[in-house]
Amino acid sequence: MEVLDDIKAAKEVISALLKAKKSFRMYPENNPMYAKIIDDTYLKFKNFFDYKEELTLKLKQNEIYCDLEQIYYSTQKEDNLALFFFKDGLREITFKNGFAKKELEDFLKILTVDYDREVLDDDVVTLMWEKDFHNVKYVVDESFLVEDENYETGAVQDVKGKATGGDDLARAYSDAFEEHGVKEISIVPLTDKDLHILVKEIEKDGNEKTSKIITIIFEMLYQAENKSEYEDTVHFLTDAIDFSIRHGNLESVIDIMMRTKEIVDSPQVSGEIKKYLNLVFSFAASDSVIKLLGEFFDSGVEIDDKILNEYIKFLDKSAIKPFITILGDLKTIPARKHIINALITLGKKDIQSVASGLYDSRWYVVRNIIYVLGKIGDKQAVDYLLRTVNHSDIRVRKEVIKALGELGTAGVLQTLKECLDDPEVQIRTSAARSLGNIHSTAAKGILLQKLSGKNFIKKDFNEKKEFYEVLSHWKDNDVVEFIMAAIKKKSFFKRAMNDETKACAIYALGLIGNKDVLPLLQKVKDSNNRIIREYAYTAVKRIEYGQ
Repeated sequence: MEVLDDIKAAKEVISALLKAKKSFRMYPENNPMYAKIIDDTYLKFKNFFDYKEELTLKLKQNEIYCDLEQIYYSTQKEDNLALFFFKDGLREITFKNGFAKKELEDFLKILTVDYDREVLDDDVVTLMWEKDFHNVKYVVDESFLVEDENYETGAVQDVKGKATGGDDLARAYSDAFEEHGVKEISIVPLTDKDLHILVKEIEKDGNEKTSKIITIIFEMLYQAENKSEYEDTVHFLTDAIDFSIRHGNLESVIDIMMRTKEIVDSPQVSGEIKKYLNLVFSFAASDSVIKLLGEFFDSGVEIDDKILNEYIKFLDKSAIKPFITILGDLKTIPARKHIINALITLGKKDIQSVASGLYDSRWYVVRNIIYVLGKIGDKQAVDYLLRTVNHSDIRVRKEVIKALGELGTAGVLQTLKECLDDPEVQIRTSAARSLGNIHSTAAKGILLQKLSGKNFIKKDFNEKKEFYEVLSHWKDNDVVEFIMAAIKKKSFFKRAMNDETKACAIYALGLIGNKDVLPLLQKVKDSNNRIIREYAYTAVKRIEYGQ
């Protein structure tokens, strides 16, 4: 019965997510219904975790499976939960017991993004990556992230080229049976618990030996008396760093760097000795070591961020370019994330070196570098970012517009204003949102000017709604008066377009939450136009709950 019960619980989770997807964004965060949706959905997850520690959902285009049982099916293009994840490359999602309410709230915010609109900045995978869930794991079809469609074929051919020949394998097999004195023994199979303990013991033993060797090398360093002995000792230390990284032992690398720094910082140590020891830091930031580090990240082994950050602290700006080099070669999202975080930390030491990555031929590398520059937050980055606004790939252009809005200097306003007239709707709406992030009087003036233009009424409904939503970031009287004037405006021509604009303006008033506009909203609730009535009703509810 337990199998049937956990499948039933999994189906109830899917039903709760579908219900939340339809209604979650209708309510502001201070609305009791907002909290109720989270509580109801969270309860379904808790019910499932009574049966199992993990809920793994296998995703296909129109189906969702749990333990080989189909728990969801839909062929609709709209409100298709399976398609929502599948279209952006997600193939599996796992929720772990311990999934917190805050994580659920963040997940529902991603789930309820209106992905049919063309104004979406990021795909689902990127949004989930940015949230950095602790109890949600996911598997992505990497072909969605790397443009080289022939990667898999090339990788297979490469493996085949390196594989041992069939004749060699047959000969080894034959030789093994010709050995004499081999006695028959009984094989006792190891359990998963046995294997886990064995691996831990091997790792512990290996790390302990490495630590002892490092201690011996430093003892040799203290006893060194001439140039040759110093050179040999430094060579031993770099070999130890190489060995430790190849085996994923960053703790030992950090130990070497800390001990080396203590000696270098000591006033009793001569400049000649310090010159040799500084080669240890140079080696840790070299192309070969950073490449090994990238391969280790790509192996899928989980890495403690604190340990990685400790390692990064010992690197200087010379490590920036090697990190950028491997950024384009990594195959997994966690690996890229580690490198991006490293570049954010190191980039503060040399913005120009980070900006060199903007000239990479691969769009995804350029996009990641733009993200890094935006997160560094140095205003000097603006000059470099402005050069990528006209990049050939729209995903890069969207990312740079977003970064310009986050940096928010006065020098970006003219560029963002020009982007409001871009042929691509995604660029126009991205520019509008960046102006909203800047939130200055000048940015507000640019938006008001755009909304007042005679051609604005002709724009698509979703685009108009996006612009009005951005305008609602300002709650000034002049903004409220402008929006109210748009609602009161009458038009004998282009009535349908004008009604759409009114609905968008009503939506913005609801977001602003000024109770003084309630009389006007109550009046338009009786409109003959369905969309105006619906938006007015929602706006009134939002304002009333916000009082």
